[in-house]
Amino acid sequence: MDKEKVYNLIQIKNRRATFDYELLETFTAGMVLTGTEIKSLRLGKASLVDTYCVVERKELWVKNMYIAEYFYGTYNNHPARRDRKLLLNRKELRKIETAAQNSGFTIVPVRLFINDRGLAKVVIAIAKGKKEYDKRDSLRERDDRREIDRAFKK
Repeated sequence: MDKEKVYNLIQIKNRRATFDYELLETFTAGMVLTGTEIKSLRLGKASLVDTYCVVERKELWVKNMYIAEYFYGTYNNHPARRDRKLLLNRKELRKIETAAQNSGFTIVPVRLFINDRGLAKVVIAIAKGKKEYDKRDSLRERDDRREIDRAFKK
């Protein structure tokens, strides 16, 4: 298997984010990682559950992201839930910072992948929290789509 094909297989998604939040605008950011972190990511051992982003001192950080410790990493291994810096240009950072300061908006990681060049990237979104009735509408739409798919398969 080609390296490019292997990299394209690694797609870690935060499905809960699309259910809990209305995603308004997305950005793709690079990540600052250590050697054992990228090796563990290439094995697909990561999770975006309960992760969020924070702007601190004009830098964007992802908090609470789980990347499992690398099996062959010795004393060089990384902590599984450390804060990781995201790389964006100034214009995007300013836009995200102003949106995050508004009440009701947050920055949520949606997807983690490795691009064709072997670099880890995170798709983050400016999101607004959904109300309970919006979540019920989402569930109803999903169930309706399933029913329609079942009807066409018969």
